[in-house]
Amino acid sequence: MNKLGFARKEKVQQFMSVTGSSEKSAIQTMKTNDWRLEGALEAYYNQEHVKAAIEKNRWEVLFNKYKDPNVDMIMADGISNLCNDLQVDPQDIVMLVLSWELRAATICEFSKQEFIGGVQSLEIDSMEKFKKKIPHLRSQLKDEDTFREIYNFTFDWAKEKGQKTLALETALALWHLLFAELEWPLIDQWCEFIQERHNKAISRDVWLQLLEFAKTVDATLSNYAAEGAWPCLLDEFVEYSIENGTCAKKSDE
Repeated sequence: MNKLGFARKEKVQQFMSVTGSSEKSAIQTMKTNDWRLEGALEAYYNQEHVKAAIEKNRWEVLFNKYKDPNVDMIMADGISNLCNDLQVDPQDIVMLVLSWELRAATICEFSKQEFIGGVQSLEIDSMEKFKKKIPHLRSQLKDEDTFREIYNFTFDWAKEKGQKTLALETALALWHLLFAELEWPLIDQWCEFIQERHNKAISRDVWLQLLEFAKTVDATLSNYAAEGAWPCLLDEFVEYSIENGTCAKKSDE
């Protein structure tokens, strides 16, 4: 840069200060743009790799704001802080939908890849955009196929690592959360039955089939068919309901 005149040296310094680029890159870009600083800056920021780096940095900043100080992940405390910034209760079902959108493997955890990949897909690169995306996340629950995807996703997401079944208390809490969206009238009765007659972890088959049961069998259980190949636990639920007189179906039908 010693061969450059004072005015050009100053422009190169300004370019480097703004862009953070190397001296060699700054001089080359300035030369290409006839030493016009404004034109050189515009050309620099219009380069695809620069655009990508800037976008990546926005996502990195968002991730780093909530990441755990000890691991390269967003953990429970970070998610709680994210909820505070979004003005959303951590128990709000929208956080489950967000976890599904981010393809999170484990409850109360977002890996860096999950978080950055997910917010990229959602076109979020700021807290303002994050807040504006909340209504969209809620609307996902209104679509029947998407609701089923989210419901099915929840089992693996919520179960403890290395376990094949879902802890009873976790299942009960999530059933109340999810079936509130469907307004299934038998959810309280089902959870009461599970606690009274089953009282142990929930299998994948029972988890998945309960949604189909709630969608296809009416609240009186009058169209329930025992030969429908339901899991035994659902057959037992019907018998329990008959015993307690909480459905219209008769045991001798």
